[in-house]
This record gives sequence, structure tokens and C-alpha cells, in this order.
Amino acid sequence: MAAPGAPEQLLARLEGRSSLKQIEPCLFADEESPVHGDILEFHGPEGTGKTEMFYHLTTRCILPKSEGGLEIEVLFIDTDHHFDMLRLVTILEHRLSQSSEERIKSCLGRFFLVYCNSSSQLLLTLYSLETLFCSHPSLCLLILDSLSAFYWIDRANGGESINLQESTLKKCSQFLERLVNEYRLVLFASTQSLMQKYTNSTEGPSSAFKHSNNEDIDYRPYLCKAWQQIVKHRIFFSKQDDSKMNSQFSLVSRHLKSNSSKRHFFIIGESGVEFC
Repeated sequence: MAAPGAPEQLLARLEGRSSLKQIEPCLFADEESPVHGDILEFHGPEGTGKTEMFYHLTTRCILPKSEGGLEIEVLFIDTDHHFDMLRLVTILEHRLSQSSEERIKSCLGRFFLVYCNSSSQLLLTLYSLETLFCSHPSLCLLILDSLSAFYWIDRANGGESINLQESTLKKCSQFLERLVNEYRLVLFASTQSLMQKYTNSTEGPSSAFKHSNNEDIDYRPYLCKAWQQIVKHRIFFSKQDDSKMNSQFSLVSRHLKSNSSKRHFFIIGESGVEFC
């Protein structure tokens, strides 16, 4: 039985969760900074820097305040086995003014890593995480890389029924929305560009939009509507085609409520993401 006053104590802990307003000033302007309850989608082809950006944001969070970090906890759910702990440690070593095993361990003490191998396992994992969110008031950021990892498997398992194909991901999406709202979290989730561009607009739905420089951003929504409806901010990743800039990447950050968009360029070096 819960102790008297337990709900009030829980509410106080949740309301005390740190703000992510300063998670990355180069990416988010003040009015666009993620706030508690926000769900942001990183979308783009494989190899366009989405996971590297997750390392960058994770590092910003788990670094101590004395090193310019937020000193908060991060939960990272890896569904496609792209996560590389050595890569995260390398970035931490470069970001710390004085790198030592003890300081690295201190940072990693604020980092939780979970692996999932199917959409049903992802759903069960999300259900099991409520206790963690309750007991860790410093846990403010949830990263899911990637939400589209089981798309083709779920389609095959669902047979001809779209409802069966999307059933588990729909439940995941609905539960993720409840988690971020009830526990005052921010969610970053990546999705891969799995759909080919249509050569004729009559062949299928298009969600292409023009950026301020009149460049088309081609986005083909394919995940369930339950997911599409809860995303508040979508960031489109791409790699520059120019051979002289083979290590340069770009992203277009689009706020869905205001429909405003901004382009940013970044490179990926040994020390991680660097905005240009």
C-alpha cells in the first residue's frame, strides 16, 4: 500500500524534472526548445547522422554542469543495434576538460541503455519502465533509435490486415504519449526513410514541403496514424552530395504547429557533432 502523501511526493519529484531548454542552442532556438511532453522525430536515410546526433544530445545531458552539460539522466532504447558505447565514451573523453576513468564512469552513471528485438518486446519494455521514471527524477530524456526498425517484420506478421500490421506500434505510440506526459519527459525517436520517392503525384500520398530556400523535403509517412498524430517537431536529416563536402550533413528542423522550418549544417568528427 502506498504511504500517505505518496502521490504528492511523486508529483513534486516529477515537477522538479530539469528543463531541456539548453540541450542544444545551435539546433533549438528558445521558442523551439523541447519542453516536457514533447515528442520529436529524427527522420532520414541510413548514414545521415541521426544516431550521431543522439550521441551528441546524450553527451550534452550527462556531462556535469561544470563542463557545460545539463547533468541529467538519459534512457536510450536501441532497436536496430546501431548503438556503440565506445563511440559515446570517445565523445565524452573529448568533451571533458580533464578526462579520466572516474569522470567517464560518473557521466555514464546518468545513462541507461536498453535493447529491444521486436515491437512486442518494445511494448513490454515501455510498460516495465514506469518504475524507473518514478524513481529517477533526474531522468528527463528518452531516446528511441529507431521506431521503424520492425516495420517490415510487423507488416509480414500482420498478413493482409493493416490493423494487425500496425497493432503493436499503435499501442507503443499511445503508451509513449502517456509516458512523456505523465512523467514530464522529452522523447527523441528516429525513423528511417523506407519509402521510395514517387515519380508521379497520382501514385501515392506526398508530404513533401518546400523549405525557405525552395528546396523540397520529401517525406513519406508510413508509420501508423497514432504515431504521426503525437509528433510535435520533425527533423529531416540528409548528407551533402558535393564530393568536397563528403563529411558534411544537413538537417531541416520543422515545427509542425507553426509549420516553420530552419536548415542547419553539421560535420561529424572524432569528437562528435559540430555545427557549422
